Amino acid sequence: MKKVRTLLVHFENQISPQQISSFRGAIIARVGWENRVFHNHEDDKLIYKYPLIQYKVIAKKASLYCLGEGVDEIHHFFGLRNWDIQLQDKKVTLSIDRLDLNNVTLNIWDEYFHYTIYDWLALNADNYKKYQAIPGLAEKIQFLERLLTGNILSFAKGIGWHIEKPVKVQIKQIIREKMIRYKGVPLMAFDVAFAANVFLPNYLGLGKSASHGFGVVKMKKNNEKMINK
Repeated sequence: MKKVRTLLVHFENQISPQQISSFRGAIIARVGWENRVFHNHEDDKLIYKYPLIQYKVIAKKASLYCLGEGVDEIHHFFGLRNWDIQLQDKKVTLSIDRLDLNNVTLNIWDEYFHYTIYDWLALNADNYKKYQAIPGLAEKIQFLERLLTGNILSFAKGIGWHIEKPVKVQIKQIIREKMIRYKGVPLMAFDVAFAANVFLPNYLGLGKSASHGFGVVKMKKNNEKMINK
């Protein structure tokens, strides 16, 4: 079991998914590169750890998703005198729509929770070749299940949650596969319906480039009702 705080900052400003990298860069420029939680870099080198501040588009609006230490560090943004940012070639003044602060208890359960993950970048270059070489759909799903399990374990490690029981994942449906370009590189993105025996908070990012709005998890509403009883 692990308790973690989450904060979802919804801005009133509309942006497109293609503008997330620019939005992220603008926020980092305003808070300063010395605040590493905002970008996971040190001395211009990427720190390979789970991102505790994530940049997203939710309901067509710019959003920040913060976990654990990220909730503490967001004060570097809130403390700014103004929230003017340079979004590509346009100056924008950010305005908050609402803040959703939660204390979440993460645990392994005997039952399954049902989720959809959107724009999940499951495959690196090696895994893409392996995935393409798998002949059957059932085997492809098993391959993706192992990768998604690994993404959940990486998230747990990143927030200091030591999981003592097996994480079980069942992919119910590959809703969509599509090729996208990320930093000029073509990548395969998945929308996937899955079940897992672990509780995951809404809007959590899993997989490659979770900080850039990929791999966003949403719990299905019937599970939300069960959790909120």
